[in-house]
Amino acid sequence: MAARALILVEGDPTGTGLLYIQAAQRLGLHPITLSADPAGYEYLAAAKYEAIRVDTNSIDALIRECARLGAIHDIAGITSSLEAFYATAGKLCRHFGLPGPNPTSIERCCDKFVQRQLLVEAGVPIPAYRLAVNAADVKSAAAEIGWPVVLKPAVGAGSTGVRLCRNADELAEHRAYLFGGKHIWRSPPRVLVEEFAQGPHYSVDIMGSEVIGIAALEFGPPPHFVYCECTCPAVLTDDEHDHIADVSLSCLRALGLGWGPTNIEFRWTKRGPVVIEVNPRMPGTPDPQLVQLAHGVDLVTEHIKLVVGGEWDLRRRHSDIAAARFLVADRDGTLDRIGGDEEAAAVSGVAEAKFYVEPKTPIVRKRDYRDCIGHVIAASPSRAQTEAILQRAVELISWSISPFPTLGEQEQFLGPTLSAPAPAQVKR
Repeated sequence: MAARALILVEGDPTGTGLLYIQAAQRLGLHPITLSADPAGYEYLAAAKYEAIRVDTNSIDALIRECARLGAIHDIAGITSSLEAFYATAGKLCRHFGLPGPNPTSIERCCDKFVQRQLLVEAGVPIPAYRLAVNAADVKSAAAEIGWPVVLKPAVGAGSTGVRLCRNADELAEHRAYLFGGKHIWRSPPRVLVEEFAQGPHYSVDIMGSEVIGIAALEFGPPPHFVYCECTCPAVLTDDEHDHIADVSLSCLRALGLGWGPTNIEFRWTKRGPVVIEVNPRMPGTPDPQLVQLAHGVDLVTEHIKLVVGGEWDLRRRHSDIAAARFLVADRDGTLDRIGGDEEAAAVSGVAEAKFYVEPKTPIVRKRDYRDCIGHVIAASPSRAQTEAILQRAVELISWSISPFPTLGEQEQFLGPTLSAPAPAQVKR
């Protein structure tokens, strides 16, 4: 009898892809990852999970590969843990007659400009915004909105290319970065210039049309948006919780979502909850783990059940406080050492202590999610206790980053025969 297979289009190096594989196996499914570069996922090789190299940017190539696999396996479902490939997974589901999200809705939502147009039409509160396609547009849009403003690519995730600009100098600097060839664009260059909505930041996890959890997010120092801590559930009054939930469901209706997972980020401002972002897919690590620890709902497992045509169970089984602290690189250079994860994991109440990098890894900060080099997750019945556990565990972790050698140091090290180019020849 052919094995029931779950096809995963690409994965997530920081952990969500592995969560999907492990959940699929617990459900008796055979997970198969399709990737343009399977070697990019260490967890695939480490546990010998099946992976197939294929051009995941080509829907035709994916259809051919899925058809080939269908002759060998009983394909129970197709999905992805990455936003960039979630609409693709939806298209494959439609082609093969499998349950899946509406790919058109996913694609419209992933275009932040289109997303905002649809939210405005539905009366959903969002920051003031303008679309810019060149440097001149950025300058005029900021003048119309007023300082401070947030610049972000119209397509992207993980705060890549996103920055708070508090004055003309910061605006000019980031504008040059985005339009000067340094930012890697996934689509034609388009930038959103937005009002900076000020207030506490919240993340809402939804399955179908049910709000499962609302977490509080904290960022590192401005002008960048790098997460440093996440706590689930957030401290909210009943009225605040209901208000956020109501606006969240309005987002689903406006964007044609409501099948499977959705993650929505808010700021609570003077005018109440303002939608910062609607992400039409499963949030990345460690959000699913926090929801499971806090509420007893395994978002990944329940999503897979839906993907394979089963019935999910979204009942909350307990109410604890779960929190994650992100380990963020504090400088550029070579990671000499990193350790203490085993000691941190041994602290009572710690659910996971994980590093994303290994010693000798070059660290070049991008001022986005890629600056995180690990995380620690803890949970307990008490908010104060969870924070104390987290702090105790994080204090056991340490790392050292040595600065990259300067040009002069490289010349001294390499010697005259293998010396670096003379300064006049170096391209800057």
